[in-house]
Parts: sequence; structure tokens; C-alpha cells
Amino acid sequence: MKNSLLPFLLILLTAGTTATAAEFPTEWVDPATGHRVVQLSREPGTHSLYFNQNAYTPDGRKLIVTSPSGISTIDLATRAIELVVPAPATVIVVGHKTGAIYYSKREGAENWIYAADPETKAIRKLVRVPRGGVATVNADETLMAGTFSAVDEEHGWQRGGAADKTDKKRTIGQAEYTAKWPDGTPMVFAEAKEYRLHEQLARIHAEPPRSLFTLNLTTGEVRVIHRESEWLNHLQFSPTDPGLLMFCHEGPWHEVDRLWTIRTDGTGLTKVHTRTMNMEIWGHEWFGADGKTIWYDLQTPRGEVFWVAGYDVATGRRTWYALDRNEWSVHFNVSPDGTLFAGDGGDREMVAHAPDGKWLYLFRPHGIPDVAGIKAPNAAGLIHPGRLVAEKMVNLSSHNYKLEPNVTFSPDQKWLIFRSNMHGATQVYAVEIAKAK
Repeated sequence: MKNSLLPFLLILLTAGTTATAAEFPTEWVDPATGHRVVQLSREPGTHSLYFNQNAYTPDGRKLIVTSPSGISTIDLATRAIELVVPAPATVIVVGHKTGAIYYSKREGAENWIYAADPETKAIRKLVRVPRGGVATVNADETLMAGTFSAVDEEHGWQRGGAADKTDKKRTIGQAEYTAKWPDGTPMVFAEAKEYRLHEQLARIHAEPPRSLFTLNLTTGEVRVIHRESEWLNHLQFSPTDPGLLMFCHEGPWHEVDRLWTIRTDGTGLTKVHTRTMNMEIWGHEWFGADGKTIWYDLQTPRGEVFWVAGYDVATGRRTWYALDRNEWSVHFNVSPDGTLFAGDGGDREMVAHAPDGKWLYLFRPHGIPDVAGIKAPNAAGLIHPGRLVAEKMVNLSSHNYKLEPNVTFSPDQKWLIFRSNMHGATQVYAVEIAKAK
């Protein structure tokens, strides 16, 4: 190890004061789990990407992160960090085919899409986003998808939409997640967030319909493929099928039918999950690496019974893996080969109200076998249940969950990558899946 945990503890004991960032180790073995943890980033305020955004180059060598300096790569073998795109720039995703880093950048009142080569750092200016915003690129990197509001039916697509107040960003900042009960008692952060999202959803339902569109990265052509009076969010293209797009109805999960797919020609609108009980919720969905399965957090009902659920895109086959309350995670993920899952835990205020949930987890799925090999008469149409067997990887007791860790697997499946504020400033970390020797 570059730094051992013992000197770090001695510093705290002898100093008698709070440790500074320089005094925290950048590599250690977690004494509670026996797994090696490495701090990959160096600049305070460095973030890994959201859990469902591809952040790795196709060769598996480099991880893309963001920081106050801009968009950088981290070589997973050498840990070398290189700035590729100086700030300001908003990262979107890393292309599965070419490895280009797609990002957006404001130029006056206009929003442009760029692509940066993570190796040569060459930058290409691609197309302008006439209105709204884009959030994902398809598997062959020909299309992006996004949403906008208040389309003028008579005059069609309205250029220069940056000044249109109906296109304002719908994300509420953490500082705004405050609310009170009727008696004046403050809500905890998670409850306040739910309440404010409910208010936001009500406002959106009262406004003109939202539109889901594709943007051609060569010609700049915009095509509206779907329109409805819902808060459309979490757009994700399939990593393997260029014509398949997943999106959600945003808002409090028990108020919406969250999960949908659609083809890029506007056909094939499909609701992936249907509620069967009051307060049943599902969300934080993502595609498996092969594009065959959509996975999501499922609770039947909310905050009581916890599953990681899978939906086979081609056949509709459903798999539900059960897990315990403490193992519920803000976000889950699956390994590139589909054999392992991971979760980033949660604190007491979150939906599971877990008394001991602040851990980074590795899960091994185990299906429930047929007794004596005898299947149910209609087994093909039933849910295929199982359980996730958990292994604790990192103690996150010092992590503030207003920052979501957003765990992902490294392409070689040897590490879990996450972001954390456990030592103060946000940094990007990796924990080795194999136990430390």
C-alpha cells in the first residue's frame, strides 16, 4: 500500500483535531471489509459520472470524470490523470463505438454538442441543439436524444429557444429540498425532496406537453418521436441497439408509471412495468452491458420489500432478486458480463430507512431452483425470483448521502468505481473486488 491506515489513525490521535484532506490516506485496506480502496482523483470536487452514463473508453483503459477544471480521463492501470476538455463543459456520455467524449457547451444563447477524443484530445464541433437539452447518444453514435417543452404546433420547431422560459432546467438543487409539515416541523431531506418533486410534477401536468426528440449528429436534423403531458427524464439509449431508447416519467415514484421504451422512429412505445399494489414503486433503471436486459430498483410496497428487477427486452421475461433492508441502495449496477451486481447503500433518511445501510456492496445473484426439477405449469410466463447475496466492500459511515456514490464496475470487473465525500471534498475512488492479501 502507498499509505497504511495506522499512521493515519495515529495522526488523529496525536493531533486531537480534525484531519485535513492532506492527512487522509489515498490508499488503504478497509478494516471492516478487508478490501483495498484507492483514491483515483486528486482535485477536490471531482465526480464520476451518473451510474447509468457510460464513463469508460471501449478498450476499458480509461475512466472519464468531471472536476472544476473540466473533463478528464483517469488511466485505470497507471492512475495518470489528463485534462481533455477545459471547463466550462457539460459531459453527456462516452460513445460505446468510438470512445468519443460527448459534451455540451453554451456559446452565448446557443447550446452546441462537441466530441473529444480521449487519446489525442482533438475536439470536434458537431451540431447545435435548437431547443431543450440532450442526454444520451445511441450505440452507433449517429443520434442523440433529448426533451423540450411547449412546441408551437402551428409554426413547428422554434429556433433560438434558449430564451424560452418553458425550457428551464427541471432539476431542483439540493439546497432547495426543504419543506415543512402542517404543524411547522421540518421534513427530513428525503421527505422534502419527495414533496418538492410532487409540486414540480403538478406544475408540469398543467403546462403544454413535453416532447421527446432525436438529434442527428451529422445533419443536425431534429425529429420529435413522442409527446405527452408528463415529465420526461432519464433518457438512455441501448448500448447495443441504435434504435432503442429508454425514458422515464419523472416525479415521486408512487405517482407515475415510470419506465418506458420506444423506437427512434416513434414506434413500439412500451411500458416496462405495471403497478399491482398501492405504493409499489420502481425506478433508477439502466441497461445491462449487452443491451438485452433493463434492470431497476423495485419495491413492493415502497420502503418495505426490496428487489432488483430485470426485464428481458426481446422476450419480456422477468427476474426479481430480493435483498434486505440494509442492502437497499440509491443506485444499483451490474457487471459487464452480467454475473455480479453492486449497490451504493443509503442512509437512515432514505426510502429504506436502513439502520445500517451506509456501505458499498457487491452482490452475487442466486436464483431459486425448481424443487426436484419440477417447473410450474405456466413457468414461462411467471416472474423468476432469486436473492442477491451481499458482501460489504467499503464502510461509508462518514459519507453524506446528499451526494450519491453512483457505483459502477470497471470494464475488467476487478474494481468498483464510486464518488464519495467521506474525507470531506468529493473525490473518485475504486475498491478492489478481490480481498486484499
